[in-house]
Amino acid sequence: MLSRRDLFAAAAASPLFAQTSAPAGAFTLPKLPYAFDALEPHIDAKTMEIHHDRHHAAYVAGLNTAVAKYPEWGKRPIEEIMRLLSSVPEDVRTAVRNMGGGHINHTFFWQVMKKDGGGEPKGELAAAIDKKFSSYSQFTDAFTKAATGVFGSGWAWLVKLPDGSVDIQSTPNQDNPWMAAKATPLIGIDVWEHAYYLKHQNRRADYVKEWWNVVNWDFASEQFAK
Repeated sequence: MLSRRDLFAAAAASPLFAQTSAPAGAFTLPKLPYAFDALEPHIDAKTMEIHHDRHHAAYVAGLNTAVAKYPEWGKRPIEEIMRLLSSVPEDVRTAVRNMGGGHINHTFFWQVMKKDGGGEPKGELAAAIDKKFSSYSQFTDAFTKAATGVFGSGWAWLVKLPDGSVDIQSTPNQDNPWMAAKATPLIGIDVWEHAYYLKHQNRRADYVKEWWNVVNWDFASEQFAK
């Protein structure tokens, strides 16, 4: 019988979320913006390969299947679809929510990380974090608590609110802040087991601790400035 580790190993409108009308479907799998091993030793290459090439690819395929029945939805940017989710035809809404959520979340997630990342945010984003949480240290404690506290599978996010302030949110499954229509994600961490099981098994806290070393604060600041 295969071990749980073996099973995981075998598993298969915004410029950020570009799409195409290629014959394969309305949405395509974006290229990973760095090599699979770029985030070593914090996130291992095999996890990155499986996570991107199989899990994310499966969400894209599922989303394309869902919108094939309603081609007009396939012409919309994925961010817009998430914000208009209640208007998606009811018979495919759940599939679009799950598969579209998985697509937009992972597209964002790859950009939230980078080789030689980590450190602390600067400028206006740093000021907003300090204003909300008193210090960067207190922010990371609160964010880590949110990420490790997600029951089952989901995400933790730092978001910008309409008034310019920041806050921490957590979402189940592939739900995300875009669905709320009033929050702009700045960083987000995937706490589904497929994001960390090969290296950390059930030790989510260890994964979250190491993840801080790859956070792309330049990207987060760009999102905050928008």
